[in-house]
Amino acid sequence: MFTPKTLSFLKSLKRNNKREWFHARKDQFEAHCRAPMVAVIERLAVDMRAFAPEMVADPKVSLFRQYRDTRFSADKTPIKTNVAATFPNRTLGRMNGAGLYFEVGPDYVWMGGGAYQPDGSQLHLIREHIVTDYKRFDALVKAPAFKKIGGLKGDSLTRVPRGFDKDHKAGPYLMRKQFLGFREEPGSFATSGTFYQELLGTFRALAPLVQFLNEPLVAGQSPSRKAHILDE
Repeated sequence: MFTPKTLSFLKSLKRNNKREWFHARKDQFEAHCRAPMVAVIERLAVDMRAFAPEMVADPKVSLFRQYRDTRFSADKTPIKTNVAATFPNRTLGRMNGAGLYFEVGPDYVWMGGGAYQPDGSQLHLIREHIVTDYKRFDALVKAPAFKKIGGLKGDSLTRVPRGFDKDHKAGPYLMRKQFLGFREEPGSFATSGTFYQELLGTFRALAPLVQFLNEPLVAGQSPSRKAHILDE
């Protein structure tokens, strides 16, 4: 899948982040970066059926564009210097709700999942779900496989949000604005013989969290919205 040529290309791209440079070497990008990423996504499409059948693994949906949107960014470099893929819930759709994600950069690998930027209404639904099913949520974030990748991470408030019992035992979870699990490795990790199995194992450990977070969001979708997403 990924090889030292993947990392070499991404390092060169970081040093020469110009459209002209990238266009002149597009065939190298396709061979050493995009093709291995597509191969990983297609293999995950088969293997994830065993533990996360509700998640989409499809190059047309999962693969991120390589060109950056610089309109509202201080960083005007035009090309992303990593290759990345997302795996969304098929009912909620891309970039909505909790999902799985990984990226390979010139000197790092990031793999993880959860709810990164839930809006206010989604965050409220997730918090209500935690209160309702506290024991299950507490058990899944304390599961050995989940703790092995670093446990629950993400930004938090300094107090339990208004509308929730500040003395509830779920208080520390209710203060969270993000619900994430992830691990970071050096870039060479992507070229190791164990990379794919480690990625698959990480996604398997994260799947119960992602499924829990999405349950109230899927339930809150209108039937017409669900039908629209499923037909896309």
